[in-house]
Amino acid sequence: MNAKETIEAGKAILGIELGSTRIKAVLIDENNHPIAQGNHSWENQLADGLWTYSTEAIWQGLQDCYANLRKEVSQQYGIEIEKLAAIGISAMMHGYLPFGADGKMLVPFRTWRNTNTGEAARQLSQLFVYNIPLRWSISHLYQAILNGEEHVKDITFITTLAGYIHWKLTGRKVLGIGDASGMIPVDPETKQYRQDMVNKFDKLVAPKQLGWKLADILPEILLAGTEAGSLTKEGAKLLDLSGHLQSGIPLCPPEGDAGTGMAATNAVKQRTGNVSAGTSSFSMIVLEKELSKPHEAIDIVTTPDGSLVGMVHCNNCTSEINAWAEIFKEYQEMLGVPVDMGAIYEKLFSKALDGDADCGGLMAYNYVSGEPVTGFAEGRPLFMRSATDKFNLANFMRSQLYAAIGVLKIGNDILLKEEHVKVDRITGHGGYFKTPGVGQRMLAAALGSPISVMKTAGEGGAWGIAILASFLVNKQDSQSLADFLDTKVFAGDVGTEISPTAEDVEGFNKYIENYKRALPVEEAAVKFKR
Repeated sequence: MNAKETIEAGKAILGIELGSTRIKAVLIDENNHPIAQGNHSWENQLADGLWTYSTEAIWQGLQDCYANLRKEVSQQYGIEIEKLAAIGISAMMHGYLPFGADGKMLVPFRTWRNTNTGEAARQLSQLFVYNIPLRWSISHLYQAILNGEEHVKDITFITTLAGYIHWKLTGRKVLGIGDASGMIPVDPETKQYRQDMVNKFDKLVAPKQLGWKLADILPEILLAGTEAGSLTKEGAKLLDLSGHLQSGIPLCPPEGDAGTGMAATNAVKQRTGNVSAGTSSFSMIVLEKELSKPHEAIDIVTTPDGSLVGMVHCNNCTSEINAWAEIFKEYQEMLGVPVDMGAIYEKLFSKALDGDADCGGLMAYNYVSGEPVTGFAEGRPLFMRSATDKFNLANFMRSQLYAAIGVLKIGNDILLKEEHVKVDRITGHGGYFKTPGVGQRMLAAALGSPISVMKTAGEGGAWGIAILASFLVNKQDSQSLADFLDTKVFAGDVGTEISPTAEDVEGFNKYIENYKRALPVEEAAVKFKR
């Protein structure tokens, strides 16, 4: 079938991902190739000291994104979307969405970006003897309990953003195992929440007499390939305001953006990994066994089919680069030169390749917000140099590109050098890799490992969750997710690989040692109040 026939026959598959700055919808055909897409841009808001997206922004954004997809389908193919083979919903991982008995959100959505949960994460990490990150749902829940927040006693259900959207579309309170593993740890054997930790938590909060047990308010865990409900009539109307979309469409388990990134880069097998680098960044390396001990910088989550993953999550990545690109745009406009933002990024990224391997001594921090891996609850973007450093555009841009993945390197050094985790292939995707060969080379230097980038890298997590929806309806009998990706999606494509040079590795190591030694400067900047 061609794309038009696929859509008309109801065999197209829809993936939607709610990212930090963009909601994206991707429609794919039976061969998992994108045939249409829609977008909606949005930004988080700082309300009462917490990063959030309002309920109105969530639904208006989702509906506008789908409307834009319909518009593209109409313009390209002259038809309407009425029936689909499957749907998948994904969103930024973690965070906190508590609901009461009436199904309404009790407090505004608290996103992964919030770093106010330090005391809760510290206590739970000690209690569980397991690293519990600040952004995990259990940290937000326990911090609300420690704060004595009134809403806690009224909770009947907590979930993630993906789980919330899925629930409203299907009526099912479920979550894919990858996203669920960012709520509270899961057992790699049973593929369910760690019962020992659930019991410890219930005992910890028992004196509060909250009226609920943890297992009663958590979503049900489902593995990739398991049907997770179908689109209800109410859900169809909620997603498609035009009323054309029919109900009854099956949905795959909702997943977080980490899980969809693994699917989109064919990195669900053990000894494979991927790096997603955009507004935030994270690396995911699929482990062969558990780590020797907990590490504060390493989150243990899972693939969409339940394998353990060592995750390094960084709150900041390209936002500071974007801010500098806007400065160069403003300068270009001042000169009366026509502005092409794509060309600005390409020129600046490419110029970084001319810089010294150690950035000529220049130093940058991209901390727009806090950075838990390095111990910062708040951040201040900084650029530093001494009078004797080699200050030029190439070194300046290289220092910004290094800064974007500096924290990522610090975390991965623990996995690769301390824990001696073996990895055969690491694949990069996201905006950091958009200019061919630049971000890829920088990351290879940072990790001391070859980095692959696929042609599909730009498709992102919306394509990844569409693939997981495709796996639901197109897999053969007991076919594994890894086999489905190998044979039906990527068909042997491993992308374009760049290996690190000795000079680049030495230069990045020199940069990162200076970076760690200069962290007190960043700390002083955070303490400075204007």
